[in-house]
Amino acid sequence: MAAPTSPAPQQVRIALGERSYDIRIGAGVLADPASWAGLPPAAAALIVSNTTVAPLYAQRLRAALAGHYRSVFEVVLPDGEVHKDWSTLNLIFDALLSHGCDRKTVLFALGGGVVGDMTGFAAASYMRGVPFVQVPTTLLAQVDSSVGGKTAINHPLGKNMIGAFYQPERVVCDLETLATLPARELSAGLAEVIKYGPIFDLAFFEWIEANIAPLLQRNPQALAHAVRRSCEIKAEVVGQDEREAGLRAILNFGHTFGHAIEAGLGYGEWLHGEAVGCGMVMGLQLSRRLGLVDEAFVQRVTTLIARAGLPIVGPDLGADRYLELMRVDKKAEAGQIRFVVIERPGQAAVRGASDEIVRQVLADCTR
Repeated sequence: MAAPTSPAPQQVRIALGERSYDIRIGAGVLADPASWAGLPPAAAALIVSNTTVAPLYAQRLRAALAGHYRSVFEVVLPDGEVHKDWSTLNLIFDALLSHGCDRKTVLFALGGGVVGDMTGFAAASYMRGVPFVQVPTTLLAQVDSSVGGKTAINHPLGKNMIGAFYQPERVVCDLETLATLPARELSAGLAEVIKYGPIFDLAFFEWIEANIAPLLQRNPQALAHAVRRSCEIKAEVVGQDEREAGLRAILNFGHTFGHAIEAGLGYGEWLHGEAVGCGMVMGLQLSRRLGLVDEAFVQRVTTLIARAGLPIVGPDLGADRYLELMRVDKKAEAGQIRFVVIERPGQAAVRGASDEIVRQVLADCTR
């Protein structure tokens, strides 16, 4: 039986006026000269990667950029969410300064969400702003974190609490990089794919239900569609609400609970997508307790999350600890925790909930 063929490269446009940019999606696009044409001119480029991804793909990216920049430098960061902090961020600034990089230098974030977030924050900060390009190599980064301009590092008291909105010049999603992704990381990325269904597109949710096996088997056509449709949905939301004044907050479905899990266990104990997957189960149960969706829909989404290989029961940090961590969530207002809930299948909203109801949800969803 012949191996499935890869679809032709596709593009999704993020429409933000003068800050608009393209997401280029396809197998082999990292080596395609068209992926890098038209980027801001500069004498130098800095590739930011980590100890896991750099040995796999940094040389390929250097070769692709060699015809565009006189000098291509590289900085390799330690891998993992636990390193998404000030000291690791400073390694990027050290590299920029030691190479005498100016404000036209282009940064290239080659890696997953941690690398992308830190590179974007460094680009937003260095000389008050230099251009950067996202080259995401994980499914989670390709469908979510590389798109939309959120950049940040973590603080011990809260995830992504220090950062800036800063848009990339381009996003280049090479689906071939997903071949080397560990199975656990692939499942973590599927959490962010699944998320788009209940909050925005029920037809996409039904497609994921029908195609979860091919996605887990890394079928090229299935992955290409999942990445493209996820990016289309995020592009539509970000285009309407770049700085999360309203609509964009729905993209955080599962994240309020999920970020509490990550911070409470210690960054890196659970992958971000694992925490989000479990957080979505909690968000669904909260939606049910608020009278918005029925138990059948809760179980339908929970079943899909479990089929994706994600946890559906959270760690028992204690309700008080969960509430303490969630009060520093970025959506909180005047100490009131705000949750993304499912108003009806395919539509989400941000609402408050009493501590009593949240405690009931946690009692149902942790052990």
